[in-house]
Amino acid sequence: MTTPAAAEAQPAVPYGTPGAPRIAVRGEARLEVDPEIARIGITVSARGRDRRAALEDLTRRNAAVLDLVKSYGDAVERLETGAFSLTPELVKHGKGERVRTYHGGVRVTAELSDFTALGELTTRLADLELTRVDGPWWSLRRTSPAHREARRQAVREAVQRAREYAEALDTTLAALVELADIGAEGPAVPAYPAAPGRTRGAAPALAGAAEAALALDLEPQRQQVYAAVDARFTMAPPRL
Repeated sequence: MTTPAAAEAQPAVPYGTPGAPRIAVRGEARLEVDPEIARIGITVSARGRDRRAALEDLTRRNAAVLDLVKSYGDAVERLETGAFSLTPELVKHGKGERVRTYHGGVRVTAELSDFTALGELTTRLADLELTRVDGPWWSLRRTSPAHREARRQAVREAVQRAREYAEALDTTLAALVELADIGAEGPAVPAYPAAPGRTRGAAPALAGAAEAALALDLEPQRQQVYAAVDARFTMAPPRL
């Protein structure tokens, strides 16, 4: 016997009736499109026995990185400093708190929309003193038309699938009862960043570059866009 509390915990399912049978379907769409932005991580480091000297070296190298990235103008959509640290390393053996050396670091993130400039900038950054470059990570903007197109295709597939079920019963769809994103009434699926791109080779730097370093020929990683909807329709009563 079902208790009142258990009945309240169970969601109501909108079953159809003989006069208005219900069809429940899922529509999905998967697109593969070119990325719109690339993100790189830049880590600037400094090390020295003197705290002041280590801090000055870190400040100078960080300024060089920022100046270099900003020199690419509109190709860089976002430039952010994520973290700064200056950590003393103590002598392992011996008494007291004697500092052996100081380790400093600054983390910078840059997002670019011009992939032609990306390869050159990456190489020039890596050529700087004690500078590490990670990435690129390719992605789409949240407002990318690709997301909207995937949702449109998912809805069209749901309608087509429901229509095929109705046609198999020699009847037609009557009305749309419900249309919902997958997970709209449950926990959201976590999104994971795209994997870093792969280096395809090396090519000469762009004309007019201030440095003689080679430019990496980076091949943008195609992005997978997925959309899914649940749809419920009523149909005209079939003759069985």
